[in-house]
Amino acid sequence: MRSAQRPGHEAVQEVDVVIVGCGPVGALAANLLGARGVRTLVVERSTGPHRQPRVFSCDDEALRIYQQAGLLDQIVGDLHQPSRVDYVNHAGRVFATVDLAEVDFGYGHAPLHFFDQPSVEQALRGGLRRFDHVELALGVELVTLRQDDDAVHLVVRDVVTQRCRPVRARYVLGCDGARSTTRTAVKIPLSGASYPQAWLAVTGDVTGDAVRVAHTTFVCDWRRPAFVSPGARGGYRMEFMLRPGEIEADLLQPESLARLVEPYVDPARFTVTRALVSTFHHRTARQWRRGRVFLAGDAAHQMPPLLGQSLCSGLRDAANLTWKLSLVLSGAADPGVLDTYEIERRPHTVAMARTSVRMARLFLPGSRRAAWLRDAALRAAQTVSRVRRYVRHFEFKPEPAYQRGLLAGGRRDGAVGTMFPQPRVGTRGSATPHLLDAALGAGFAVLGRPGAVPTGDLRRLRLPVRFVAVHPAGTPVAALPAAPGPDRAAPVAVVDVDGTIGGWLREHRADLVVLRPDRFVFALAAADGLDRVLADLVAALAPPARVAVPAGR
Repeated sequence: MRSAQRPGHEAVQEVDVVIVGCGPVGALAANLLGARGVRTLVVERSTGPHRQPRVFSCDDEALRIYQQAGLLDQIVGDLHQPSRVDYVNHAGRVFATVDLAEVDFGYGHAPLHFFDQPSVEQALRGGLRRFDHVELALGVELVTLRQDDDAVHLVVRDVVTQRCRPVRARYVLGCDGARSTTRTAVKIPLSGASYPQAWLAVTGDVTGDAVRVAHTTFVCDWRRPAFVSPGARGGYRMEFMLRPGEIEADLLQPESLARLVEPYVDPARFTVTRALVSTFHHRTARQWRRGRVFLAGDAAHQMPPLLGQSLCSGLRDAANLTWKLSLVLSGAADPGVLDTYEIERRPHTVAMARTSVRMARLFLPGSRRAAWLRDAALRAAQTVSRVRRYVRHFEFKPEPAYQRGLLAGGRRDGAVGTMFPQPRVGTRGSATPHLLDAALGAGFAVLGRPGAVPTGDLRRLRLPVRFVAVHPAGTPVAALPAAPGPDRAAPVAVVDVDGTIGGWLREHRADLVVLRPDRFVFALAAADGLDRVLADLVAALAPPARVAVPAGR
């Protein structure tokens, strides 16, 4: 990273991107930028890693993003994968179940996992050591921020020595939480509401035979709603709604905690590692970008925890924005591409938050009568097989899809704008099938049957695209063409082990699919329509004056 110094002035550190905050979202964003060669400075006010397990759930989309960052193996070892989620009434009677063992959204991972936040943050921060061009500055806080047409000028301060230093960045990404200093610095207000209802979250370690409720359970008792579940690394998580008039300090006393947890675990064999009262929010920043400054994660949006999507939404933000920043910084895309970050992410985040709010209203009734009516209505509704499947198969979760943005035609059209599935594929030189994304590289990808994918030297394309020839199930991997050498850009060959890719293309009546770096569908094409689609991609990445059909396939 370069420093520039004028006579009589402290050297200015120059980087491409400054990330403010190194929680899970900031650390992931830094890994994704680092993997793309972006010079990045991460400033984190805390002098050490976060020790509190404030968030604890993630989904299949989140694991796919960790996979794209090259950190899946470091994270999955400690995860707990629940097989089902039960919703029970005050008497413990189950009135709804999400059978996670039956759910597969097709993205390569199970739909729900529980993790230990300190362990995940350790893996994410450890991943930064792979990159000489990424610096993590602990114990450093943002003091001031101003921007002009060319750069963002920051002053950061060491919290121990109080020494300040200047930094110049092309862009800034605020991942510094609900009380974001970055958001305050650029004067972006929040809109939404705080929910006056407080909750006590209790995390601890427990021996297996001390667990009394073995499955992930929402206790929808109108007197004391609760959430309880086994967690990662032998832990157990419980959350309890506070009643009117209850005092936080009283509930945190050992005897009070023991009474609360006793129906779910044996308190004598449960060691509390964290107990904290918090109030949930449903807030969104009025805008997620001001000039060269972007907000992500809780700095941009906060939502109730009923779907466990607060962190997942922040990870999606990082996955959406970082590849666009990389293309812009390298000159491969026009800065206007960055406007699509909020255009794409805000509607999905709002839908996820609204679903969380609706779940709160449904499963956390405020009276005995409301609870009775809910139970009766849900039992009756689930006698209809389609409704029962809707609940049991988690179909109420908003799908990962973009309605407008960096897509062919600018908006969703059928499969365009949706996340592409991630089946296992076979490749030459690999003894066992592996997840598709490993074969796609870090840029755009064009997948199709061998006869539809262009062959020969593709280096003149002048676009960050990898071509992947998908051979049908049953093709021996030894019969695949050899992998292209480093000096060639020929297609990569894979075997569609279970026929997922071929079936998807037939369903959508396409010979080829163009995927973005975040694995959302940019376009579909017939075999003779690739030139047009690639021209659409060039047009989407460049301003009109620079648009040209890619030369030489």
